Amino acid sequence: MSITEAALRGGAISVLVLLAVLLLRDARRVPAARFAALFAFGVACYAVVSASELASGLPIWLRPLRVVAMGNPVVFCLFAAALFDDDFKPSWWHALAWLAVVATGAACFWIGTPPARIAFSTIGLACNAVGAWYALAGRSLDLVEERRRLRAVLVVVIAFYATAIITSEMLFPRGSGGPALAAAISAGVLAIVMVFALVLLSVNREGSLIPFGQSEPQPLAAARRKPAVAASFAERSEGGEDARLLAALRALMDHDKVYREEGLSIGGLAARLDMTEHALRRLINQRLGHRNFNAFLNGYRLDEVVAALADPAQEAVPILTIALDAGFQSIGPFNRAFKSKTGMTPSEFRREQLGGRLAAE
Repeated sequence: MSITEAALRGGAISVLVLLAVLLLRDARRVPAARFAALFAFGVACYAVVSASELASGLPIWLRPLRVVAMGNPVVFCLFAAALFDDDFKPSWWHALAWLAVVATGAACFWIGTPPARIAFSTIGLACNAVGAWYALAGRSLDLVEERRRLRAVLVVVIAFYATAIITSEMLFPRGSGGPALAAAISAGVLAIVMVFALVLLSVNREGSLIPFGQSEPQPLAAARRKPAVAASFAERSEGGEDARLLAALRALMDHDKVYREEGLSIGGLAARLDMTEHALRRLINQRLGHRNFNAFLNGYRLDEVVAALADPAQEAVPILTIALDAGFQSIGPFNRAFKSKTGMTPSEFRREQLGGRLAAE
């Protein structure tokens, strides 16, 4: 292994281990932080076991690192899900998926034939594709502007670079690509690691992408940076404009009930309010606290459904009809959203509200 490759890999491993420690120390209760730490550790393991010096054979004491690296494509998918899906919850089958991929990788490594190696690499490529798709699929509905921009920058870049690494391993197994390829891979790993670390740990006016515990409030320090009169005027101006826009938004939702419309997009809603999509995302996220546009719409839809199911005058109206009239497009998403909100199925809720007069549906 050349000095250049050793320096690049050593730098990447150091940053990754430090990042994993910081994430687990300060944000271990956040699922995205836990999966980010696991992903960072898995990449560090890969940086060790893929060194050109170990191409001829991996010592027994380093083989556990290979096992961890084998499961990293699944960890990448879970990291993307936890970071971009506010409703994501880890479950036992995620651990089973990780174990299945690791077991498959161990079997393919033990077999050692090119078809077996290609089969396992294909699994890695599929996981990367799922992670990239997961990031891009919900971008248009994301109301957290920083996270929305980072979907492409962070996850897709990592996915495509991981794809390049897997492809190179398929074409040049066991270090046959030579020192130039090894150095290029090492440089790429370090570059991606730096982007990964800076994005997760960067602090903006709303904090880091992944929450790191409770930070000390700094309103007074911020106020000292600008004259009090100018700050007060700016705050009044912004607050007055936001109040006007919020009133217009609530009129559309409460009076016009635009949430019932099929295919309502954030762009369409912004056009009705004569404002940009960026401004509308900021308004809904920062003033109303919603992080996803569908969740914002579903809140109104569920309120309408809950009122209808508790109304004796609508006792004979089918639940599906009520859900469709409120703006839900199908019964599956409606049932999941309703149970998440109330803890009951729609039928159970209606029976409870109407005193058990309805037979089981």
